[in-house]
Formats: sequence, structure tokens, C-alpha cells
Amino acid sequence: MQLGNRIRRNPRLLLKAVRDAPATLVELNRLYHTRRSDRDYNQNGIDVFEQDWDNLVILDACRYDYFAESTEFEGPVERRVSRGAASREFITGNFSNRALHDVVYVSGNRWFLELREFINAEVHAYRDVERDFYVSRLDGDKRDVGYVPHPETVLDSAVEAAEEFPEKRLIIHLMQPHKPYLGPKSDRFTYDGGLRSTMAASGADIETLREAYRDTLEITLDLVESTLDALDGRTVITSDHGELLGERLRPIPVRWYGHREGVYVPELVEVPWQVVKEGPRREISADPPERMPEVDEETVEDTLRTLGYVP
Repeated sequence: MQLGNRIRRNPRLLLKAVRDAPATLVELNRLYHTRRSDRDYNQNGIDVFEQDWDNLVILDACRYDYFAESTEFEGPVERRVSRGAASREFITGNFSNRALHDVVYVSGNRWFLELREFINAEVHAYRDVERDFYVSRLDGDKRDVGYVPHPETVLDSAVEAAEEFPEKRLIIHLMQPHKPYLGPKSDRFTYDGGLRSTMAASGADIETLREAYRDTLEITLDLVESTLDALDGRTVITSDHGELLGERLRPIPVRWYGHREGVYVPELVEVPWQVVKEGPRREISADPPERMPEVDEETVEDTLRTLGYVP
């Protein structure tokens, strides 16, 4: 019914459906998964701010199953359900209508900047990390600003924030294992918006994609491990959402790559939750927020568009 109403309001959608049948089937899957919901996120997911942590390391687009196979940290890896199948849903579902004045957010993901006024959300301080990881595009050029921050850059910024704000909870949002990839297979990809477009532009097969994703995750986890000594308190690693690496959706079994809001299949909403360090707990306090950084809205949208989030 929803899709029929959309087509009546915009007949061009029917032409698009004919030209790109897989995308239409993904939309039908989304309508199936959200048919009983009037919310902008997955209501079955956990509220991360009701969990026990001093430092929350968020790996972007990290699946539970790949993490459980790759982590070398001691302790159990719990399977949690995220409030988002994509970053926008995760941010909306966890931050909306909250004054989180005891939280400092160090982020390589710019969705909080894009949404904060719309969702009425505040944190004590926000650190937007420099985009310093350059990658080639289809035209062979490189952006004036980096595509995403390298994980080491985000972690260095997080260590600085931990020293600057010793009485705050710290969120460290890394862009990896989301593309662009790290490691020996990274040069097999020509990045073009979303992962589906990247796969088409690159000509890479599914196995190469999955190996590149796993390599990126393992490299990132090694860098996180090297940072833990600088973070006191209780540190947890989790993810905002998962990633489809050529699996078929449900209930309509179309093959897909990347992530899509409102498609609540296990590959997209099942995320890891692992306590990776238990140290002396910090005394947490809430204080009036700092002024948000001045980041040009066009720059934010350009970043999200390059990553495939904004058409």
C-alpha cells in the first residue's frame, strides 16, 4: 500500500522500478520490515546510553559474526540488536531529545552533525576528526578533503579528548570496517558512492569484498588495542549497524551490498558488544555543552554523498 501510494504521487518511480528491479525489491523488503512501525528507527534495538560503559568504541558497519571471528580481546562477545540498519537510524534512535552533557563524542562519522538540530540532541563536546584517508575515485582524482578519517587519526583524537575531559563518558566513532578499505586488497576497489556502485565500478567478486572487509576490521582492532592503555574506566566495542556483503535479503531474496535503512535483517542489525577493558571507573559529571564546531553543511553532505548515504 505504501509503495502504491508513492508511485501514484510520483509516477517516475515506476520507471525507476523497471530500470533497477533489485533496488525496487530492496524497497519492498524495507516496507515489510517497517510495516508495523511509525518510528524512524528499529524499536527492537538497545539504547546504548542505558548500558554500562565509560568509553564506547563504535565500529561503523561492523557485523556481529565477522567481529566475533576476528576479535582477539578476552571475554565474551555478546550479540546485541542495534536501533539502526544504517547510521542515520542509529543516531536518531539513540540521541533524539537528549541532553547528554556527560558525553564527549569523537567521530569520524558526520551523521550527528547532520541531524543534531532535527533530533534535538546535545553532547557536552563534539570532535569532528580530520578526513585524512584519501582514496581514488572513478575519475582518478582525490578530494581536497579526505574521504574518511584513518582509524589511527580518530583514536589519537580520542586520547586527546580523554585527557581534556577526564570526567566525561567518551564515544569514539570509527568509520571502519566501512569502505574505503584498508589492507592488501584495498587497491582492488574504485570507490563510487555506495557499496553496490563500488562493486559495479570495481569488478571485484564477493570473496574479494569479504576479505577486504575482514582485513579492514582486523587492522582497526589492532589499532584500538594499541590505544586502550590511554583510556581508563570500562571500555566497550560495538557497532552502529552491520553490512551486507552480497547476501540475500529477506523475505524477498534479492542480493545486496552495503546497508539500507529500515531493512532489519540480522546482517544489518546484529552487532557486537564486547567489554575489552575493565579499569578504575571515572567520576562522571554533566556540564553545560561547548559550542558545536563550525562545519560547513555542504562539506558534511559531500562527505555523506561520497560514502553513498546522500543521493
